[in-house]
Amino acid sequence: MKAVHFGAGNIGRGFIGLLLHDAGYEVVFADVNAELIDALAASDRYTVHEVGVGARDLVVDRYRAINSQTDAAALAAELVDADVLTTAVGPNILRFIAPHVLQALRDRAPDAPPLAVMACENAIDATSLLREETRRLAGPDEWLELERRAVFANTAVDRIVPGQPEGAGLDVTVETFSEWAIEEPPFGDAPPVIPGAHFVDRLGPYIERKLFTVNTGHAATAYFGFLAGHTRIAEALADPSVAERVERVLHETSALIVAKHGFGVGEMAEYREVILGRFRNEALPDTVERVGRQPLRKLSRRERFIAPAAELAERDLPVDGLLAAVGAALGFDVPADPESVELQERLLADAAPTFVREVCGIEPGHPLHDRLVEVVAGRTAS
Repeated sequence: MKAVHFGAGNIGRGFIGLLLHDAGYEVVFADVNAELIDALAASDRYTVHEVGVGARDLVVDRYRAINSQTDAAALAAELVDADVLTTAVGPNILRFIAPHVLQALRDRAPDAPPLAVMACENAIDATSLLREETRRLAGPDEWLELERRAVFANTAVDRIVPGQPEGAGLDVTVETFSEWAIEEPPFGDAPPVIPGAHFVDRLGPYIERKLFTVNTGHAATAYFGFLAGHTRIAEALADPSVAERVERVLHETSALIVAKHGFGVGEMAEYREVILGRFRNEALPDTVERVGRQPLRKLSRRERFIAPAAELAERDLPVDGLLAAVGAALGFDVPADPESVELQERLLADAAPTFVREVCGIEPGHPLHDRLVEVVAGRTAS
């Protein structure tokens, strides 16, 4: 069995690549980072160091590495008979992966088993996005033939992989907790063999529970913590004022998950406590600046703050905590993060309604619109 994984960064090596390796796949890492790919190609193993209760050191070996930018032919040769294609590159990068997916389907024998394509990103329906980008490149006539050569399945992934210490090399430090949920129906009765993942009939509830608890809570901790002068995530949550604000945010998102997907109130309370416990893990050297980076993306319509706030407002449920988190995100001023710089420039240049429409994707007339405009206007006036 062979898996080609796009994205050889910390998440790729410390989570998806690890699980594929442990499932018995030959793992081929593809990335545009020449230095990283050269390091992987020159090494025969790396270690994933877990931290937390039950931590282990796990060795990943028997992999190959290809520069997907400079060696498209070698990548195509690996993809032609691959069983699985996964990504951990960020949702905005999937459009650059689509040409490789298209070429893989063009080269694949018509009678070969379909390629299992799974985008493992912190985004809703990321694999569907990759499929659409691939379909668009192919055109309608060719796509009718090629789409039978792949199975596109959405996934939900969850593992905290913090910024790595200096000198770590290829080794990766991760938390002990991990979850990889994959929708099963697209595969029929032949899902890929990945013991470290679990297959579910309906992925949507799991994706939104994860995104609107883990991602929303992590980012809220980062932004509230940043404004309070904290450096690390665990340190921020040790501050009662930050913890109170984060818990308020997660009570609101939990109310949405209960109302929309039928999870029990008690079940969501337990889930929140597990997530907050993970954030408080002192062994994870995660910083508020790393977690808070790319604030413009995090403030977009389908992301961790605006998406749940919009649905809550539509249900006439409380959104005060989420709006406070949005206000904190607007104060994320980190010159080393290009999106933070752009955010501050837009706050100076755009009228609040323009910002809300263009960045947050909320139009006038939506029940969240006026309150969101107030939050942005309050930030621009300060």
